[in-house]
Amino acid sequence: MENANRLAQVGIIVEDGAATDRVNSVLSEFGAFVVGRMGIPYRSRGVSVISVVIDAPAPTVNALTGKLGMVAGVSAKALFSTK
Repeated sequence: MENANRLAQVGIIVEDGAATDRVNSVLSEFGAFVVGRMGIPYRSRGVSVISVVIDAPAPTVNALTGKLGMVAGVSAKALFSTK
């Protein structure tokens, strides 16, 4: 049961606009697991904040955040549901 799907929220902060295409590419790789996505351009700070809801096995969520975290100018963290 360790690979059962988990509900997770992935918070992403994009501090370098040049990373946007790479972030979208990574998210597309995991598109089958995405429940919903909301992006907020925070222009006064020069960043974008993205919230993605994922329904996937924990290793898949961790792979997503790991790939995003390797993109320069991008920070990503996952929050898992307890249910």
